[in-house]
Amino acid sequence: MKDKKSSPDSSGSSSGTPKDSHYARLRRQFRDQKSGGSEQNSQNNRFPKRKPVKGTPAGDGITRLYGLHTVKAALENPRRKIFRMMVTKNALARLELDEATIARLAPEMVEPRDIDALTGSDAVHQGVLIETAALKPRKLQDLKEGSLLLILDQVTDPHNVGAILRSAVAFGADALITTSRHSPQESGVLAKSASGALEMIDQIEVRNLAEAIQELHELGYITIGLDSEGPQEMEHTLKGDKIALVLGAEGKGLRQKTRETVTALARLDMPGAIKSLNVSNAAAISLYAAQRFLSK
Repeated sequence: MKDKKSSPDSSGSSSGTPKDSHYARLRRQFRDQKSGGSEQNSQNNRFPKRKPVKGTPAGDGITRLYGLHTVKAALENPRRKIFRMMVTKNALARLELDEATIARLAPEMVEPRDIDALTGSDAVHQGVLIETAALKPRKLQDLKEGSLLLILDQVTDPHNVGAILRSAVAFGADALITTSRHSPQESGVLAKSASGALEMIDQIEVRNLAEAIQELHELGYITIGLDSEGPQEMEHTLKGDKIALVLGAEGKGLRQKTRETVTALARLDMPGAIKSLNVSNAAAISLYAAQRFLSK
């Protein structure tokens, strides 16, 4: 007895067996996955990705700052000298500037891609950019009376320094002290990471960190160097009414001369398996502990 042939369906093609339909469905799924799917392709055609843009270098003496919080804080800083402002209509509304400030700045109304062309498309500029002169760092003799300082021993990563600035302002530090060499220059990346804090704290630059620490001792400061293998827990080294916390670079930590100069070496005691933290996290925790001690 001969097998029955499958009868044509309404479209004129053979309906096939369930097994044939299963394989055909698998083939379609594979084809769609390989091509990204017809629906996905349609979306990509409607909203094509913008090509990455590298950006262009700023001129000599020019620093580009971007992002809503960063620019807003810079505009409110009387020490800032601003040469140019580029902003989208939406970002200008979010900045909530008064008419006098807008008239003084005379911002250029642009599209996001116009700022991308300067910063590069990786920068999260939120539709606003200013070109400005970098703030001049202060000297140690300009240090105002205070009770809490933060010192960075050759911390070079701008993301970390920006995050540290933000924590320093949040916990009421009076100044940030860095070295003139092996410290990041003011930049859009650093300022964006600081989220406005760059404008809110005195930044002091010194040539010789060990000598600067000695000067702080003469001014009555206890200097505490943070080290993951420090002999004492940090809480046990806090004393007096003037504290300067000293943190070293990622990986190598405090330099030997710095370790020999500080009042005490201390560790943040970690109960978990990891015994050290990113320098910006260590700064935040130690600032919190020191501020709690000073406020008692």
